[in-house]
Amino acid sequence: MDQFSGGGSIPVFIAVTTGLRRGEILGLRWSDVDLEKGVLSVNQAIESTKAGLSFKPPKTLKSRRSVALLPLTVQVLREHALKQKKARLAAGPAYKNSGLVCTRADGSPMNPRQLSKDFLSFIRRHKLKRIRFHDLRHTHASQMLRQGIHPKIVSERLGHSSVAITLDTYSQVLPGLQEDAALSLNAALQIAISERKEKE
Repeated sequence: MDQFSGGGSIPVFIAVTTGLRRGEILGLRWSDVDLEKGVLSVNQAIESTKAGLSFKPPKTLKSRRSVALLPLTVQVLREHALKQKKARLAAGPAYKNSGLVCTRADGSPMNPRQLSKDFLSFIRRHKLKRIRFHDLRHTHASQMLRQGIHPKIVSERLGHSSVAITLDTYSQVLPGLQEDAALSLNAALQIAISERKEKE
């Protein structure tokens, strides 16, 4: 079954709207999500090892973080939670209740490597621009910077250990932002100069 059909998968949606890493998304538990307050906490990640899937602490100290959710993300997660609950009831004892937000059809954890493979297969099948699953995280960060969000906020959402890493990683976005900032400052100064001349 194509897990990316029907409007996209939950892991993809979370990646685009939160900037979480692949392992963080698949390790996200419902107990880490507060839909009332619109925030999630990154407390663990899942990884694929020779021995199988295992959970581990976040990548760095800064990776253990809280991320504010878009209202749209809250809505989608509410709908997803309801569908997951129905699937659990329909499967009965056969359902593996892992408590995770993103699971396979039987409720068991998803394999990060398999997720990336399925995502690339979906991209090829639909003849879309070739990107990796990890690039969805970059898309989130780039869009925030282009919207004028302060780099420190972007860095905190991504779980980078410092703002410098964020600025270095997304340096290609900054030139355009500087031009926009210069134009905005120029417009503000022109207004101020015009107002002063009117008073003279």
